[in-house]
Order: sequence, then C-alpha cells, then structure tokens
Amino acid sequence: MIRVGVVGARGHVGSELLPILFRHPEVEVAWVTSKSAAGTPVQATCAAAPAGLDFAPASVELLARRDVDVAFLALPNGEAPAWAEVAGDVTLVDLSSDHRFDDRWVYAQPDRFRDAIVGSKRLSCPGCYATAAQLAIAPVASRARGTVCAFGVSGYSGAGTTPSERNDPEVLRDNLLPYSLVGHAHERELRRHLGLDVCFAPHVASFFRGLSCTVMIDLAEKTAAESLVAAYRDAYRGSRFVEVTDAPPRPRDLVGKHGVRVGLPAVGDDGARVVVVAALDNLLAGAASQAVRAMNLARGLDEGVGVLS
Repeated sequence: MIRVGVVGARGHVGSELLPILFRHPEVEVAWVTSKSAAGTPVQATCAAAPAGLDFAPASVELLARRDVDVAFLALPNGEAPAWAEVAGDVTLVDLSSDHRFDDRWVYAQPDRFRDAIVGSKRLSCPGCYATAAQLAIAPVASRARGTVCAFGVSGYSGAGTTPSERNDPEVLRDNLLPYSLVGHAHERELRRHLGLDVCFAPHVASFFRGLSCTVMIDLAEKTAAESLVAAYRDAYRGSRFVEVTDAPPRPRDLVGKHGVRVGLPAVGDDGARVVVVAALDNLLAGAASQAVRAMNLARGLDEGVGVLS
C-alpha cells in the first residue's frame, strides 16, 4: 500500500481529492491536514473516510516526519515551498502554481507528459484552465502561426474559499466577471508548456463548478478541414481521459467527470483558422483526479486506478 498524506484537505480541491484517495485500492491515507478543521473527524465532511481519522493541524513538522510515501499539497499559491523544503524523499504532488515554472519539478499533465511523470518524485500539476486550453491546442500546435487566443469561463469554485468578488454568488448573479486579463499565470503556463505565444482571457460565471475554454488558432498554412479533424482524432485515440466530440462540449455535462472533452475543430472556409472548445470539471479533471493519475504513474501503477475503478 502507498501511504499518503494530504495537506489542505478542506479546500474545494482537497475535498474532491479525499474521496478518490479513500476509495483507491492501493492507497492508505495516513493523515490529512486542515487549518480550519483541525481536531475534527474527517468522516464528518467526507463519508468515505474511515472512523477515527481526524484532521491534523497544518504544520510542516507533520511532513518532516517523512512517514508517508506521497504527499498531496492542495494549498493556496505561495504555501507549497515550505512543505517541499522538509519533504526529503517523499513524492510530492503539488496542485498549486508554485512549481509550474521550476525545471526541478515535472509538469504533471498525464495526457502530454506521461513518460516524464513515471518515477518522478516532484510533480507540479497544471492549472484547470491550462489543462483544457493545452489539450485543445496541442494537436495542431506545430501548425500554429502567431498568437493563439484563448477565452476561458470557469465556475466560481476556481476562485477558492477565501471570500472575494470572484466567488461571491451575489456579485456573480446573472453576471460574467472578467479578471487578470493581462499576464495571468495560466497564460504564462501555456506559453511555457506549448512553446507558443498564447493570449488568455479568464472569466468567472455564476455556476459553482465546471470550465469551458475556446481557443482560436491561426495556421501557418491553409489546411483541409479533414486533415485537422484527423489530427484531433489521432491525438486522443484510445485515451481514457480525453474524449473528442463532434459538437462543442458544455461544462455542465462534465460535472463530476474525471475526463476532458475536446470538440472537433471548427475550420474557416479559407482553411487558415480553427476554433476549438474544451470543457472539464475544474475540481476533478482540472485538479484532483488529474493529480491522482499523476501519482499513479509516478508510483508505477495504471493511471486509472482509483479514478476510474
């Protein structure tokens, strides 16, 4: 059994991560931390948890004991490095943005970087927007010319639990809230891991979970629609976690799902531009279940264990 610790288990992502891990046939959850719920039974908020397991205080000393094989860091941005400093040989799966630009960490997007993840002990999980956008772009990335533009809309769970305009239902009621329209972290993430110039505009909507990303790609050469459609079908043929659909996917249809849907490209009449829509559950396929897939690969397991089973 793989002994696992979870840091930050009461946030939106941590709350999705726990049920997957408790059901995982190869995992024993040794401890979970929470700043707000320390000392209370985990079972009170996660029915899959075993009786007798309480939330532990969020102290790095817990990880410094190194009594687990793997630790998931489901923390706000800026907090993961302190835990990484004391982790030693423990495999770390960081769901924050803290290590996505660190060459010492593997960028843990299983559908694109599966081989690099295998055996790694430092895994930095992609952002939810970045997951959807890069899977929408990757099949034709080598054919792109100029700047790729991406328009993203997420449910307000993506803004975390700390109160702000971006997770205030009253502010969002019948509304769409743009934010960080220049220099968003996911924009830099996409540029780094796709090797393209990407412009990204994020928005928050009034639904709680789910995400849609529309990308517009100019092509270096005019290309027949059939060739572009084949590129997407070939890229994800046989994938258990990326489904290519005839119509643009809708976020609501992906809620509670562990995979991503990528619609076949809409191709301009001149064959010089494609528009692609990808959708996912930002808390699962964009975070928790993707992180467990990465752990599975790093530990030599089938990536679907505990996620699809």
